[in-house]
Amino acid sequence: MLIENIRNWLLGNEIVFFHEFVKGPYGGSNTFMNALFEEYKKNGISVGKNRVSRRTKAVLLNAFLFNVRKLRAYKKHFPGLRIIHRVDGPVGIYRGDNSGIDQELLNLNLEFAGATVFQSNYSYKKNLELGLKFINPSIITNAVDSRYFYKLEDKYLNKKVKIIATSWSDNPKKGGATYKWIEENLDWNKYEFTFVGRSQIEFKKIRHIQPVASEELGNILRDHDIYITASEDDPCSNALIEALSCGLPAVFLESGGHPELVNKGGVGFKTKEKSLGAIEEIVLNYDKYQKNIKVADMKEVGGKYLKILLDQ
Repeated sequence: MLIENIRNWLLGNEIVFFHEFVKGPYGGSNTFMNALFEEYKKNGISVGKNRVSRRTKAVLLNAFLFNVRKLRAYKKHFPGLRIIHRVDGPVGIYRGDNSGIDQELLNLNLEFAGATVFQSNYSYKKNLELGLKFINPSIITNAVDSRYFYKLEDKYLNKKVKIIATSWSDNPKKGGATYKWIEENLDWNKYEFTFVGRSQIEFKKIRHIQPVASEELGNILRDHDIYITASEDDPCSNALIEALSCGLPAVFLESGGHPELVNKGGVGFKTKEKSLGAIEEIVLNYDKYQKNIKVADMKEVGGKYLKILLDQ
């Protein structure tokens, strides 16, 4: 392994992730890119970060989180370089930002990409509705690192049902107001509620845990029964996939990519007032919803990315 690592450093890597990686708890895209990188590394694929060489066959970009000037220089030096652009969005919609960020993302796509990966059908179609046409699009959902996010063989409802929500971002569109409404209307004799992540809203009865690393988060998720997400216009919530991968049926706002991720593994709601009924439905039919959970694993997702990266 050491010799191979030295060889890759000297000669360069066949596949390069061009992304501003962050250590520790961070957003979903950073978590996914780390997990995909480790999946390739584990399987003996020559993969590196932010350094292109003559040996490099393909580069994977993530949204706009990369050094544009550096990539532009690499592309000029290696004109045949195959570049795949992973995008989501529309960013302006789920951030509530009208600054033109999606057009900027499209401009990067048109300049660099040989192909594009969208994370959900919702994201692809919503971009098209806005007239944003990306290069050679495909749709590949996200997946998680199975070392941390996995389900227990036997999972039963706790006597006092444990609900959990998670979010790295404290954007108001991530559902904080809905969780506050639930806090004020939940039957606390029957339920517990935990929120892990960042929030601008102060909770009084909901247990609030600050962001934690993936290993700890996986353990916390498996200790709970039902996952809830009220985020709006979220194209492909990594947090939701983490919970589903841990075997938790989901209660979800019918918005963005949530319905296609959960499918029959949970119950949707259109307004915050309907969320409590969705929770009750899952409690009454817990085994059914848990058995209906279906999520793609990283081996499958990594294989799909690899085919596009290598143009197979």
